[in-house]
Amino acid sequence: MEIKKIMQAVNDFFGEHVAPPHKITSVEATEDEGWRVIVEVIEEREYMKKYAKDEMLGTYECFLNKEKEVISFKRLDVRYRSAIGIEA
Repeated sequence: MEIKKIMQAVNDFFGEHVAPPHKITSVEATEDEGWRVIVEVIEEREYMKKYAKDEMLGTYECFLNKEKEVISFKRLDVRYRSAIGIEA
């Protein structure tokens, strides 16, 4: 299962460098034999709990090469977890 390996690589990368993923919402092959992945991450969890605020959910776009290594990522959006997310 190639998608499982891709999802695991993204989970490992985000867990180490950004924040543990809340949910992977999309995995797509790209034209160059790589992968595009959309990941949701809970941002600033402890800060939001401290001030009794709703958690913030960051949506990230992540690209992997054909060796399943993360080569780039960027945050696309930040919203309250309770807000309805609309993916473009």
